[in-house]
Amino acid sequence: MNLPNLLTLSRIVMIPVFVIVFYLPVEWSYMLSAAIFALAGLTDWLDGYLARKLNQSTPFGAFLDPVADKLMVAVALAVLIEEYSIPLLTIPATVIIGREIVISALREWMAEIGSRASVAVSYIGKIKTTAQMAAIVGLLAFPPGNFWAYVAVALLYIAAGLTFWSMILYLKASWADLFPEHNGPF
Repeated sequence: MNLPNLLTLSRIVMIPVFVIVFYLPVEWSYMLSAAIFALAGLTDWLDGYLARKLNQSTPFGAFLDPVADKLMVAVALAVLIEEYSIPLLTIPATVIIGREIVISALREWMAEIGSRASVAVSYIGKIKTTAQMAAIVGLLAFPPGNFWAYVAVALLYIAAGLTFWSMILYLKASWADLFPEHNGPF
């Protein structure tokens, strides 16, 4: 067990804490849950940075890091869907969660056939993650109806658009492996 792996595990431990804080019947629960989510996002960046810098990348960390990320994002989006109860937020949240499931399955399958490199994290994926994290922090920090909550919803739509675009790029990169008998639409 090394520091990057401990940081990754901390994100998973933060999930129930985040949910409990979010549902506390106190005014400051929004800001504190946003801070917990932002801290989780920071540990996501930091664990990757430290793993590379300290040469502490491990198979366990490579497995657990994306799992922790997707769990944290999916749980945050789920509580936000419930809190806002509007299709305006549910649509991009569903696109984001659905894409994460598709790409996770695609990465697993590509790794199984020895072609994982063709579905490695792209630059657009990093931009998508930044927009997504900023949107979720904003949605958590400000209650429904607040001006900044609307700004965060707009940012979530940008993140959903980038999410969809990056999914197309991943599918395009893996098309020949998915359908070797077809040249496909890409």
